[in-house]
Amino acid sequence: MAKRKNNRIAIAFWIIPVVFLLVFYFYPLLQVAARSLIQPGALSDIDPSNLRTGLRSIRFSLWQAFLSTALTAFIGFPAAFLFGRFRFRGRNVLRVFSTLPFILPTVVVASAFNALLGNKGWINLLLMRFLNLSQPPINLFGTLGAIILAHVFYNTSIFIRVVGSAWERLDRDIEHAARILSASPWQTFTRVTLPLLLPSITSAILLVFLFDFTSFGVILLMGGAQFATMEVEIYIQTTQFLNLKIAGLLAFIQLVFSIALTSLGRRIDAASFTPIMPVPSGKGLRQPKSIPEKIFVLLMVFLLVLLTIMPLAALVTRSFMTQTGAGGSGTFAFSLMNFQRIFVNERDALFFVPPFIALRNSGLYALAAMLIALAVGILIAAGSRQSDRLRAVMETMVMLPLGTSAVTLGLGYMLAFSASRASVAFYPLLIPIAHALIALPFVVRIIQPAINAIPASQHDAAVVLGIPRGELWRKIDLPIIKKPLITAAIYAFAISLGEFGATTFLSRPEIPTLPVAIFRYFGLPGQENYGKALAMSVILLSACAVGFIVIEKLQPLREMD
Repeated sequence: MAKRKNNRIAIAFWIIPVVFLLVFYFYPLLQVAARSLIQPGALSDIDPSNLRTGLRSIRFSLWQAFLSTALTAFIGFPAAFLFGRFRFRGRNVLRVFSTLPFILPTVVVASAFNALLGNKGWINLLLMRFLNLSQPPINLFGTLGAIILAHVFYNTSIFIRVVGSAWERLDRDIEHAARILSASPWQTFTRVTLPLLLPSITSAILLVFLFDFTSFGVILLMGGAQFATMEVEIYIQTTQFLNLKIAGLLAFIQLVFSIALTSLGRRIDAASFTPIMPVPSGKGLRQPKSIPEKIFVLLMVFLLVLLTIMPLAALVTRSFMTQTGAGGSGTFAFSLMNFQRIFVNERDALFFVPPFIALRNSGLYALAAMLIALAVGILIAAGSRQSDRLRAVMETMVMLPLGTSAVTLGLGYMLAFSASRASVAFYPLLIPIAHALIALPFVVRIIQPAINAIPASQHDAAVVLGIPRGELWRKIDLPIIKKPLITAAIYAFAISLGEFGATTFLSRPEIPTLPVAIFRYFGLPGQENYGKALAMSVILLSACAVGFIVIEKLQPLREMD
């Protein structure tokens, strides 16, 4: 009887979330499937050349994702060992900078590498000046190397977070016991440490591969249309050729593959367990003692500084510099001109939208997306506490957007909500909804454990003490989940602020978001437009960095360096 009552309570909590997911997730994706497979003649009407283009994009998506994941693991695994086992000066600061890229928008990453390695970046400008060259010697952008480098920059943070955290909490006494039993260091690692870390390593690899496979902004901004993954090809076929059939087919294939990877990752997470009780964070750390250990720490710190801090530092410093003269012979001066220009229509263009307006739009969209994601996420988490049997079904529904690319979602919104010319005018209203849907899995993952951890006895005791049941949420639950709630809100706000994939389909030219405006200005010639793009990227970087620092502060205190 109690279980049936709890099921009814859970269903009552889930009415709004289920309707939200049905209307704004399943219905748009059903439209993608209908356009690509279900409609009569959907496949037979596709031109063979388009099919060959689609197959090329599938092959390249898998190939670049494999290369990016392999190189990320090659760098990320030693980085995880660095943070999981050693204590050194500046560790916490380096950890923050090394994990910050995970929440950075793709346009900020592209801007950072542009400021460091682009034709107008610091390295090319310095080489042109000292070597007396008229053309930049390094042409990284528009190559596969640029794509892989950006993916490694992004996803090394996943290995540090997932594998490094598991390594840090692994009891070193287990390794000591193996050594006492005459196991060599290599045997201890392969037979004791590695099996305990294997679930975390597998989850990190699958997550990195999924993010690389569904990458859109990095490919488009750093590789260009000539490196067309499925995501980029969907965008090109939709916006340039209006070929919705091949775009829908690619989106459907990409969706099936992504959901399969997500489901595999969830099965591994559910099946994996650590048979030894992990130790508190920080207890497994030690100072490097031997010379090889000290050399390893120095090399890894240097590599991570080069990979993560240098591009961001180049972006910030380049945005505060204005150049007079062309190429490497120009002179630089510290100036706020790039930031001042984003507020001014210098040429009085009739259709000019000041970048400041794009910043305002992004802020409003992010605020709306945050509120939507929090409201839906709290209802889902509260309902999950009432019924264990129905929780698995709801968790699966909620996590599906995590395995769906934003480009596929944007295409689905176009197909589902563009039945009339009037409906196109409401596209901007769909932007915060799409952003909230993308942020929802993160919000639920953060809030749900906090709500489930509240013992039912606290509610019973509060009722006995005279607190009305209608005020239990405000007086008992809310103070307990306040920090996770703030963390979830910041995540949702940051994800919305930098979202680029779905927004490219839904934003109108007169109502751009900040990432879309940065993308436009990078595509325009001239130092002024380049400076504006850098300035807007720094603003976006600052907003994400502040949110990330607040999230770090809200986490349980780590042991100081």
